[in-house]
Amino acid sequence: MPQLWGARGAAVAAEGFDAMSHEAGDGPGLDPAIDPVPLARSRWGRRSPGGEDTGFGGDRGGPTYAALDLGTNNCRLLVARPAGDGFRVVDAFSRIVRLGEGVSLTGRLSEQAMERAFGALAICRSKMKNRGVTRARLIATEACRAAENGAEFCARVTEELGLPIEVIDRETEACLAATGCTPLIDPQADGVVLFDIGGGSSELVRLNQSHKARRGPPLPQIRGWISLPIGVVTLAERHGGINVTRESYERMVGEISEMVAPFVAEHGTEGLRGLHMLGTSGTVTTIAGVHLDLKRYDRNRVDGCWMSSQEINVVVDRLLAMSYDERVASPCIGAERADLVLAGCAILEAIRRAFPCQRLRVADRGLREGMLVQMMREDGAWGGESQAALS
Repeated sequence: MPQLWGARGAAVAAEGFDAMSHEAGDGPGLDPAIDPVPLARSRWGRRSPGGEDTGFGGDRGGPTYAALDLGTNNCRLLVARPAGDGFRVVDAFSRIVRLGEGVSLTGRLSEQAMERAFGALAICRSKMKNRGVTRARLIATEACRAAENGAEFCARVTEELGLPIEVIDRETEACLAATGCTPLIDPQADGVVLFDIGGGSSELVRLNQSHKARRGPPLPQIRGWISLPIGVVTLAERHGGINVTRESYERMVGEISEMVAPFVAEHGTEGLRGLHMLGTSGTVTTIAGVHLDLKRYDRNRVDGCWMSSQEINVVVDRLLAMSYDERVASPCIGAERADLVLAGCAILEAIRRAFPCQRLRVADRGLREGMLVQMMREDGAWGGESQAALS
């Protein structure tokens, strides 16, 4: 079986989570829902040559893992410790930085975007230090893959912040998403079509029903995957995201449909009755928040919720009828997503037309959870199987 993972070359299993992330927002403080582990002062440590001991000082509450995802649009961090057959989140952070802003037009990360990302990474560094992180994985995705100065930016982050950023390939990104989301597969389903709509790329993964592990959650059974070199930021830059008409929306859908076609040709649409869709992205969590008519985004209500095809249609029609200012005023969209949400809806629509499943499960989880599971599996936190199966 070919290895599906990046730098360490480890193919790992999906995991169930005792506690999942509640983002801590744009400031360094903790969300009240996160376990309030006390902090302690310490000097900033250096990584050992083997890379296993990150040397983060501070709180010493047992083996502590950190997963950081620097995407085209967001910078996200989770800090967690093994617990039972899953893990317990002790800190989290998320900030929209739009690192990939303009890359599709210029081919380079802009100075302003790099400074925004650098500021968010500095907060993440402090959180990892204060939490006494013993092992971390820090990844960057499409923006740094595509930009000609992406490697230079990552080298600067390593030099100035001591954070070794790993630019992962698209296959690794797809498999991490599958690992993070597998626990949400309906046990009665034959499998799922998983999608992750990012800022600069979008992944599709066809998963069979998972096999139960001796300890911990089920192992992902990966049947096939594809990564599209486009996401909400790049699509909105190409077609416009502020004033979106039905015509411009359909043009976006048509462009993505052409990209999805090879995956459809390989995996077809037969047997969809036993499948459901599983979506992880700001697009689907936004759609779910609007559907639930939330006055304030609530991850506990969104993660794992189900939506029918008709319910998705109603929300998308509602968003298309909104003006840009109305999208800004929506509590589940806001100014930072108002120009991106319809591009995300167009990507989702192309996927739905290709795979017309009647049910969608929403996941407010993904790459970070996948990384945490990978590291904990490798360290024997739960024992048992350690490989994701590719059928």
